[in-house]
Amino acid sequence: MTRPKRILVVEDEPDLVRLLEFNLTQAGFEVRSVERASDALKAAQADPPDLVLLDLMLPDGSGTDVCRALKTAPATKSVPVIMVTAKGEEIDRVVGFEIGADDYVVKPFSVRELILRLKVILRRSETEEPTTREEVSFGCLRVDREAHRVYVSDREVALTALELRLLTTLIDRKNRVQSRETLLSDVWGLHMHVETRTVDTHIKRLREKLAEAGDYVQTVRGVGYRFAESPGEP
Repeated sequence: MTRPKRILVVEDEPDLVRLLEFNLTQAGFEVRSVERASDALKAAQADPPDLVLLDLMLPDGSGTDVCRALKTAPATKSVPVIMVTAKGEEIDRVVGFEIGADDYVVKPFSVRELILRLKVILRRSETEEPTTREEVSFGCLRVDREAHRVYVSDREVALTALELRLLTTLIDRKNRVQSRETLLSDVWGLHMHVETRTVDTHIKRLREKLAEAGDYVQTVRGVGYRFAESPGEP
């Protein structure tokens, strides 16, 4: 019998915690709740959950700091994180995605929609687990999918989980133009209420991190982006 997926809820509003615990349990999940950033890190490190629901504003720190710590620690870097917050400005969503969050839900939210998003992300994380070691080499770029590591001219480049997913999606569809809407749907996993210029922000940061390999990610004006067909392509 398959064990239920474990969800770590990091939230300091008691009413919301009770609502989430009830509905997630009813949906078949195993739920653990903490209200402080420090407790979230301890709980996740001691027994990594399958997914973290993370409030942005916590009594003893910021959810962004918790997310950054989770995404850089070896034991939790592959654990999906959904940020749940009252902040709804696009800049807040962009910051969340840039540090590795997998989704972003703004309060007040539909619990049914939240559970749907959660299930989609869990399914996606399962299908992304490689069964064999797979490396991709392209010019000065090397991507080790299993280890979640990227190298440019043998220098390791630190990418967030979202940036890595964006890069590998483009690589897998090499020389095929991807619209911004397609990338939002396929990389983020849902048709989200996020401006398409968010994709431009992530592409810009990805190119900056990839340095000389950034030219492999090409802009197709008025359409979207594509990964070069060959390393020497202008």
